[in-house]
Amino acid sequence: MSAKPIKSILFVCLGNICRSPLAEGVFRAVWSERAGDLDMVLDSAATSGWEVGSAPDPRSIAIAARHGIDISGQMARKVRLEDFARFDLILGMDRQNVRDLRALAPAAANDRIHLYLEFASGSGRDVPDPYYDGPEAFASVYRMIREASEALATRLEVRVSAPDSGQASSTI
Repeated sequence: MSAKPIKSILFVCLGNICRSPLAEGVFRAVWSERAGDLDMVLDSAATSGWEVGSAPDPRSIAIAARHGIDISGQMARKVRLEDFARFDLILGMDRQNVRDLRALAPAAANDRIHLYLEFASGSGRDVPDPYYDGPEAFASVYRMIREASEALATRLEVRVSAPDSGQASSTI
């Protein structure tokens, strides 16, 4: 990935009702706490069209609300071709999402697509889909996303401040 500043992030899962709306909402809250008014475009989308137009799953809304984050106004949408040009970083929640994104993306956009936990914190793990599980699975997914959001924000803060330090980071 180039050293170009990241000003926009798209979070992607299969249906855009459980994991990616939660990731968008949690990262938005973390980034706002850390960076204040730094300009960042955040969105989420699905690789499938099954849930287009739906609100996030009530269990995702509930776990976010329990942590002071409101994702109830989001609406599921499918990834569009223009997303690959619009977003600097496209984060799939699991390996299948990443494969699906790479199959849709123009070749020039492949370096923008990453597995969320791997890009954020170096963990090669997937964020598991909690859809068929109970509230405890949503709580676990929330914790994974919160930790990854904190790590991603730290990584992006380093990247944003690097030009001011006079040294380029070779780790990003």
